[in-house]
Amino acid sequence: MQRAEVRTLAAGGLSMEQAEQLIENVIGRFSLPFAVATNFTINSRDYLVPMVIEEPSVVAACSFAAKLFRETGGFQTGSDEPVMIGQIQLLDLDDLRVAEAQLRARQADILAEANAQAGSIQARGGGAIGLDFRHIPGTPVGDMLVVHLLFDVRDAMGANAINSALEHIAPLMERITGGRVNLRILSNLSDRRMATARGVVRAKSLETESAPGAEVVSAIIEAGVFAECDPYRAATHNKGIMNGIDAVVLATGNDWRAVEAGAHAYAARDGHYTSLTHWWRDDAGDLHGEIALPLALGIVGGATRAHPAAKIGLQMLGIESARELAEVAAAVGLAQNFAALRALATDGIQRGHMRMHARQLALAAGAVGGQVLLVAQQLIDEGNIRLERAKALIAGGFRDT
Repeated sequence: MQRAEVRTLAAGGLSMEQAEQLIENVIGRFSLPFAVATNFTINSRDYLVPMVIEEPSVVAACSFAAKLFRETGGFQTGSDEPVMIGQIQLLDLDDLRVAEAQLRARQADILAEANAQAGSIQARGGGAIGLDFRHIPGTPVGDMLVVHLLFDVRDAMGANAINSALEHIAPLMERITGGRVNLRILSNLSDRRMATARGVVRAKSLETESAPGAEVVSAIIEAGVFAECDPYRAATHNKGIMNGIDAVVLATGNDWRAVEAGAHAYAARDGHYTSLTHWWRDDAGDLHGEIALPLALGIVGGATRAHPAAKIGLQMLGIESARELAEVAAAVGLAQNFAALRALATDGIQRGHMRMHARQLALAAGAVGGQVLLVAQQLIDEGNIRLERAKALIAGGFRDT
């Protein structure tokens, strides 16, 4: 990393002038820690992974988990072509089947019109590639034909390109069908743009002072099945996964809200909210895990190139495509899920988390400089990790003894 990049990150990554160009009514900047997760080997390549997050223990947990996966060759990942879905809502139709047939007959014309708006994406080999149709009869507003425009966005997230194409083709669809278009907007359930990751952790690497590795493997699998079966557990399980993924998404200037929406919608795709990961044991007794979720990420356009810290995050990764970024994020999600399940299945999630939380409490109580670590350690030694105790220590002039 160059000195100029270090200075950019130390200054918060974004000047007031830049902030005022990104959004409206700017009165300041809000900084979050920018960290690096280590030990990640993905498809035989080593990565330093940028992460932006305020929650303690996430970066350390991901790095530790990646080290255990690294022992068996790291993560193997894959991803779909970057095809996004744009939706057009057609109403006031006499017959949904007839309207669909009319649109299918004119599909080539519709795609040509959509690609008239594709610009640089089409020059890079992307653009509109097809139509899908969904019939939704008997709604409170009448029968509805939903047309999906399938759009290859290449290395962009793609929202602006798709929305522009949809608005351009809506009048043509009205003329073809005699219907009325209401909404025309992309879908954040980008299940044509999936990313997957899988890996193996040896049972012997999971041994603790109180439990053999095989017992820990069983406990992790049991915890994973709990999340697959129960939506109350799955919500927290998936939140932990997104702790890792969102941190990468933020560090690279992508839209974490879109990613969250897509991930949770995908988790409920079969009408039952469930886990994004699956864990099992092989014949040797070692632990296997896999994750699959939609990840609509970009490396061009938007804040990925406008935010100085996001540009540094992308440079740090050294990635060459949006698909590669999605695969890295998926691997981080699997690592974070493993780390959380391992903690839950052994010492409990609070032991390590609360040790890190003690630093936050020391800061919140007013500790400064080296006093932060001293107060945090005293809280840990006492087993009393509470804000009131941290304030009492500082008020009493606490010093290292």
